Amino acid sequence: MADSKVELKAPEGKPDDVERIKRESNYLRGSLKESMLERISAGISDDDNRLMKFHGSYLQDDRDLRLERLKQKLEPAYQFMLRVRLPGGISTPEQWLVMDDLATKYGNGTLKLTTRMTFQMHGILKWNMKNTMQGINNALMDTIAACGDVNRNVMCNPNPYQSEIHGEVYEWAKKLSDDLLPKTRAYHEIWLDEEQVAGTPQVDPNEHEAEPMYGALYLPRKFKIGVAIPPSNDVDIYSQDLGFIAVVENDKLVGFNVAIGGGLGMSHGDESTYPQLAKVIGFCKPEQIYDVAYQIITIQRDYGNRSVRKNARFKYTVDRLGLENVKAELENRLGWSLEETREFTFDNNGDRYGWVKGVKGKWHFTLFVEGGRIVDTENYKLMTALREIAGIHKGDFRLTANQNVIIANVSSQKKKHINDLIEKYGLIDSEKISGLRRSSMACVALPTCGLAMAEAERYLPTLIDKIDEIVDANGLRNEEITIRMTGCPNSCGRPSLGEIAFIGKAPGKYNMYLGAAHDGSRLNKMYRENIGEAEILRELGGLLSSYAKERENGEHFGDFVIRTGVVKATTDGTNFHS
Repeated sequence: MADSKVELKAPEGKPDDVERIKRESNYLRGSLKESMLERISAGISDDDNRLMKFHGSYLQDDRDLRLERLKQKLEPAYQFMLRVRLPGGISTPEQWLVMDDLATKYGNGTLKLTTRMTFQMHGILKWNMKNTMQGINNALMDTIAACGDVNRNVMCNPNPYQSEIHGEVYEWAKKLSDDLLPKTRAYHEIWLDEEQVAGTPQVDPNEHEAEPMYGALYLPRKFKIGVAIPPSNDVDIYSQDLGFIAVVENDKLVGFNVAIGGGLGMSHGDESTYPQLAKVIGFCKPEQIYDVAYQIITIQRDYGNRSVRKNARFKYTVDRLGLENVKAELENRLGWSLEETREFTFDNNGDRYGWVKGVKGKWHFTLFVEGGRIVDTENYKLMTALREIAGIHKGDFRLTANQNVIIANVSSQKKKHINDLIEKYGLIDSEKISGLRRSSMACVALPTCGLAMAEAERYLPTLIDKIDEIVDANGLRNEEITIRMTGCPNSCGRPSLGEIAFIGKAPGKYNMYLGAAHDGSRLNKMYRENIGEAEILRELGGLLSSYAKERENGEHFGDFVIRTGVVKATTDGTNFHS
């Protein structure tokens, strides 16, 4: 066991107001129950909205309607976004049909597949929230801790090359998700009509009895865990606060390498904020991962920044305290030391499209879903198609970290029937779209995200149409180049790991980044600031032409722009801005 030789301290300073809200909330209850019954407004107070995040929801408004409603002297078009906790991204066909039904009945008629492998619904009115929550619960799902200052949805490779290992690794990921949930009964009382236990004590911020791991104030910021099975890094393991990298020897899972301190959010113009990649600190056995996760979370609970939220993620705690000091503190809390890191290799962070045969004669079909949006349009009935497939499917659905969906565990007998529906509805054949589009990702952004500075999901497909002309002209149609776009620097679409990336700066304007590693192991670097579509296409015209002519054998675009000096390599998040 290592001995910590450095006294670790949390930053000093006046606590952020969110800390007050949590302290006064009586373990996440606040006045939410009363607020959701109030009919005068479709919105809720800011304090209650902060608490709603812990219950898996955000209050939003339709920004497309803001000006018109303001002119009419009406309140904003308030609505709620609701996110499901879905460990490892696995859903039964029955659960898929429930989500489809709820989105149609109470939401905006669409489902969003998120970059954390779960369902997200938009457009739910306040008076429909409880029915929606109960519908989700009746389908044996929930939204607890899908947002908020707690551990969020645990990710896990949905379609690994070692498919026989998936079930075992998934079970560990699910156990982590379940065991690290908040212990408060607030969710059950407010949404599921469970009676509150009489005599609930007043919250003491130093008392951990009701929340033995989180404490009364929970974490300083959100916390994210991912589990990867090499050689696929589709969960972007280095972007996680805590990552577990499966080690398979002789076809058996022997344990996990442990990586800590990742996270991609930042703020424009503030160099004290930056994306950072997790660093591997050692190896543990499968049965030890819960203890590792528990103690890492308590370190962040005790030493994270509760004064400045933009510096409150675990990555800043690790960088401020020092990686070795955090590792020593972890081992002291565990009472044992991590083993030496085992060898592993990643080669990509994308999905494997089309039909792939797994174990026990079962098949998996990965379908490209542009922007992760499940919706019916005039010419593409995606929602209807997946509804019909769910009606006959006997396996499961797996939501991927790249916003796609896998129709998984299909028997040989069912494969033909499902493939007939795929062809009937003309579902996107990944071989007929460019490698660039296959490797694209976008956050929701406008009109519902209150933080968005520019478009993302609604704009990226159109931009790719135009970039594809450049791609085709240079013979690069099948080249998989990771491209990502977000409407703001909070980085819900993990743009800092895009070989080409755009982060919204203002309406129609983006900061353009280049040079991330194709396997997700290197951050990109800003190439151009505050540019619009014309400049984007002009820059990519030259860059992609050069890449086609000058690349080395097997060289990825991100590596090419660094080798040729277009941008400098970002060797650590602390030099992301330099």
